[in-house]
Amino acid sequence: MFTSVAKLSQQRFLIRQPSLTAATLRATTTILPLRPYSQPASLQDSTNLTWSNFFKLRKQQRRINVGSSLFTGLLGCNISWAYLSTMEIDPTQLLFGFDPLTVISAGIIVSGTLGYLLGPIVGSQVFKLAHNRQLTQFNDKNKEFLKHIINNRVDASSQSFSNPVPDYYGEKIGSLKEYKQWLRDCHAYAKKAKEFL
Repeated sequence: MFTSVAKLSQQRFLIRQPSLTAATLRATTTILPLRPYSQPASLQDSTNLTWSNFFKLRKQQRRINVGSSLFTGLLGCNISWAYLSTMEIDPTQLLFGFDPLTVISAGIIVSGTLGYLLGPIVGSQVFKLAHNRQLTQFNDKNKEFLKHIINNRVDASSQSFSNPVPDYYGEKIGSLKEYKQWLRDCHAYAKKAKEFL
């Protein structure tokens, strides 16, 4: 019965497209064995992000953010100084109820602080452009790392001067060795907190 159905479907196919011969029909219905797909070496390197490479990238991201914060902070100070130095100020008149020199100094400090706070936004964009291939792997590893930090962090309510909390957000962890040391510090903190309670 199955052979007759197969022959009937072949006949219908041949009736619809009469230009096909039996040889081409057999050639189109043969199934070729699939070869195992192997990625190029560059893609293999970019998709296999180890924990040590993740910590190196994380340290590099932090350095880029700090450097861009310093750069944008200085840029904000220079822009405000360039604007405020061209203003005509009467030293006998008060600005906002304060001495004009005090207001100008505060304006430069505020613009520098705003520039410093905008630095990580610029730094993260630079990091994304520099490591575009490994970005998804880095973000996945970062989420997993932050889950480990949240699960293993200690209760900060029982801290004291003699028992400080060991890096609550895990920002200073830059390698597997430092992560293991952080776990030991958390364990020692919890043990010390129980003894004093």
